[in-house]
Amino acid sequence: MRFTEERISHLSHLIHDGLYMDDFVDYTDEDEALAIIKKAFVEFVAIDEACDHIASQKVASLKRGVAQGGSEWLILHRKYYEEEMRKKGF
Repeated sequence: MRFTEERISHLSHLIHDGLYMDDFVDYTDEDEALAIIKKAFVEFVAIDEACDHIASQKVASLKRGVAQGGSEWLILHRKYYEEEMRKKGF
């Protein structure tokens, strides 16, 4: 899933404000905290996209030729995606 800079900024602000309002965090430098949240969000999205791509490649490389978008394809894709995310620590 592609995110625009505006969407990333908006979601990062929501996370930033939510953490503060729910008393999970007291920021010493709010700008730095927001930058760290944005960076973490961008990094997570990159990992997610990479795992999705790898999972799609694995399903496509199966010899039995699973049709893309079918229920079997979706099940296998989810399985491979979750395996890749676990390898990355998620």
